[in-house]
Amino acid sequence: MIKHIVMWQLKDFAEGADRATNAALMREKLLSCANIVPGILSFEVALAQPGLEATYDVVLYSEFSSKQALEAYADHPLHQAIKPFIGAVRDARQCMDYAV
Repeated sequence: MIKHIVMWQLKDFAEGADRATNAALMREKLLSCANIVPGILSFEVALAQPGLEATYDVVLYSEFSSKQALEAYADHPLHQAIKPFIGAVRDARQCMDYAV
């Protein structure tokens, strides 16, 4: 199994919207990818919440049955279609994939 975790810090203002609006839209776009290929075992998108520690605004936690399933997800047209928006609103990105 492969775990795929990505965190994004968002710009204060981008694409005509503020950080909170873009975070919510980004969450919706990411969640639309939750079942796009076989082998996605878990797919969770969360936003930073007031009162809880967070140094990033959006986090994706996902699990894939194999490296091939993760690659199929990464290459899928729906996933590719949301990348320009994410690139436009993000200020920083951190990612880690690991096998368990």
